[in-house]
Amino acid sequence: MLKRDCILSIEHGPFFYLIDFVLFCYICNTSSLTIGLFYREYNIGAMRKIINLNRLPVRLIFSFLFVVLLTAILIGLPSIWLLQNQLDQQAWAQVEQAERTALSLYEKKTFELENAANLTAHRPSLYSLLEQNDLQLLDEYLFTLQSGAKLDLINICQSQKLIAGTQKQIPLCEDPQIENYILVGSNAWMIARIQLNDTYPGEVVVGVKLDDDFSIEIREQIGLDQALFYQEDLLSSSFTPGAEQIGNMQFCINENSDQLPHLSCSVGERAHLITISPLDNNGFFVAVAMDISEILFTENRLMVWMAAAISGIAVVVTLFGVVLSRRISRPLVELSKTAESFSRGNLETPVVTESKLIEIAKVARALENARMDLQGMIKSLKDEKDWSENLLASIVEGIITLDWDGRITFFSHGAERLTGLLGREVQGSHIDDVFPLVDSPDTFFSLIISSSKERYQKVDVSLANNTVTSLAITSARLTRSGLVEDEEIALVIRDISDEEAVRRLLGHFLANVSHELKTPLTALEASIEMLLDPGGDLAEGERNELYISLHLGIFRLHTLFDNLLEGANIEARRFRISPRIADLAPIVAEAVQTMKPLLFKYDQHLSVEMPLDLPKVFADKRRIVQVLVNLISNANKYGPPGVEINLEVSVSNESARLAVKDRGPGIPQNKRENLFGRFVFPQEGAEVSQAGAGLGLSVVKAIVVAHGGEVCWEDRPGGGSEFWFTLPVVSEEK
Repeated sequence: MLKRDCILSIEHGPFFYLIDFVLFCYICNTSSLTIGLFYREYNIGAMRKIINLNRLPVRLIFSFLFVVLLTAILIGLPSIWLLQNQLDQQAWAQVEQAERTALSLYEKKTFELENAANLTAHRPSLYSLLEQNDLQLLDEYLFTLQSGAKLDLINICQSQKLIAGTQKQIPLCEDPQIENYILVGSNAWMIARIQLNDTYPGEVVVGVKLDDDFSIEIREQIGLDQALFYQEDLLSSSFTPGAEQIGNMQFCINENSDQLPHLSCSVGERAHLITISPLDNNGFFVAVAMDISEILFTENRLMVWMAAAISGIAVVVTLFGVVLSRRISRPLVELSKTAESFSRGNLETPVVTESKLIEIAKVARALENARMDLQGMIKSLKDEKDWSENLLASIVEGIITLDWDGRITFFSHGAERLTGLLGREVQGSHIDDVFPLVDSPDTFFSLIISSSKERYQKVDVSLANNTVTSLAITSARLTRSGLVEDEEIALVIRDISDEEAVRRLLGHFLANVSHELKTPLTALEASIEMLLDPGGDLAEGERNELYISLHLGIFRLHTLFDNLLEGANIEARRFRISPRIADLAPIVAEAVQTMKPLLFKYDQHLSVEMPLDLPKVFADKRRIVQVLVNLISNANKYGPPGVEINLEVSVSNESARLAVKDRGPGIPQNKRENLFGRFVFPQEGAEVSQAGAGLGLSVVKAIVVAHGGEVCWEDRPGGGSEFWFTLPVVSEEK
């Protein structure tokens, strides 16, 4: 018994018949299909319900059909275009080759005429007849020559008058400027002229008639029809005399003169490609025509076959799409039902499919994996919550959340470590009680509330142990449910006390470096101005003092830059030394000589004590001189004027000890622990302590340690300090 009847009403083209038929075959059960073909009005509403583009099978069928048609268009049309273009190019190439050949034949004929005229002009019998002045006999002789040379014209001219010839009606003698081509009535002639010898003035004119026979002769050699025109008039052609092609060709050339020299038009009932080439500057031109009717027929037949092939492929692919869509859609429907059961909470039934398609099997496996993942979702969410809590506990920065009354709702472990308070102790407390501000009339909470745009702030607060701490605070607004009334304030706090100390130290360092640069530069500028002053009358001693001042200023800048560069190299871990075996005495002498002007300026005396038999040391000479200069410079800087600075050198078994002793104020207790660190100023309260970059002793220590020695300082009996360092000596065995 039939389950349903499917009635197809067709009033469209054959291609739409096929689509309708295929879709009905898919939609209706094949075992119970009754197809009635009625020539009546097409029920568009019913078909729209059946051909629903939102259904997968319909989309697959149309997709296959679209891909086939698109492929055919993208491949077939360019192929046809390329083939047509290739055929057109070959046809035009053949026409152009025939055109060049035709022109060459015209030139060849012109050359043959010139040779014929030359041979005629050099015949002795011609001159004999001219001397006899027997014109009748001369005419007979010229007719004989014309027949033998296959010419149509031989005339003899003298003083621009015809005296004898075979074509006396053609006016060639009156105008000696006429050459190559001439139009006589409706006939074209090709002529050649040559002068007779000096004893008999005159000229010989020979020519051929460019009639239809001549055009046929050209056609036989070039393989294509050709015609000769003068301006817009057709003179001769290789077409059948009186044929309709002649008039059509002339009309086509005249009507399409703007497309010259190449044009395509119909000559008679057949299409031709035509090229036009001028023979001279007087209006003569030759046209070469190629019949392309067979080529056009071949192209049309190719397009018909291509269209038939595309239609056949479309039919086959559409039928294939129907079968494939049924095989794909059935398991997909089953999988969609299984997915709907997931949404209802049924995660116990496994996902199974009988389809052998790899993609369908992958979808089924994906759904099965999703079912298994959903089963573990509750446990995963719980584990995720625990992990988030552990993550917050491990963050070093403190995380605090507040309600809009300033009460603490969350206090992380990082906040506990920073404040020393437990979260349960401060839960519900006001944030101002936990973080009272230092030296500020505002409260902590008021700053947070007022900084709606500034999310990052720095504040100084007093913690529970009465220590003042600098905090960096980043604030953000959070909401749990998306409602404004549930919004809270989240704070991330970080202890930046050490960073602030470094920042202040860096500012102090930059100020000192600026001072160190400005002071010698100012002195240098003043000294140079005095030396350059043309009106100044300086004594020799005054000039020497200015020179010493210039030298000292440059020395101080040089020392400052050396320490800055060495400090930068040490910080970047690029500090290197080049130790070699060296005598210690020249090193000491160079350092003393370098410091001599500076000591002289401040009326200080440097005494040097060292044994005469100093051993050799393993050292970088330039670096050790820098160490001594830094130590002596510090003794000069911190020692009062008029005192003595001592440099003592002593030797033990394995090392040489060099000590610089001054009578300065000594090292304060709070500076002794980190005396050889960077940016340390031993006399912070004194005015003299502001000189220098705070890098000299750190550079000294880096150089000495790199040599394998040690550096230290001691209080000097009677006041002052003693800085000493050691260098390894070179044994006599080495």
